[in-house]
Amino acid sequence: MSSYSPAETAEKSGFSIDTLRYYEKIGLLSGIARNASGRRVFSDNDLQWLGMLRCLRETGMPIAEMLRYSELARGGAETVRERLELLQAHDRRVEEQIARLREQQEHVKFKIGFYQGAVCEGAPV
Repeated sequence: MSSYSPAETAEKSGFSIDTLRYYEKIGLLSGIARNASGRRVFSDNDLQWLGMLRCLRETGMPIAEMLRYSELARGGAETVRERLELLQAHDRRVEEQIARLREQQEHVKFKIGFYQGAVCEGAPV
């Protein structure tokens, strides 16, 4: 298994070093190993977990809910149902957000068409 410095982990995960520290401090990252001089050393498993955290964050999951998910994940097999329910609820919110964005995109496309027509006709807008 590979090990990565905080800088390498930041580069690979897309999170800043400050965010990695913050996530560890609040409990989103747990069990981060330390080397002989006390510096954090991240593993491939840590990078995988950070990938999940990035996915949840970029799809709009609040930190408090991410913390709940992290807590459940550490709970092992007995929390699978709760994790499933949490992720299903989040997925429904993501679907709703996508639908709202599609509606808004239609407005944007309408304006693009309007301006393209104006440009082609040479008319002032």
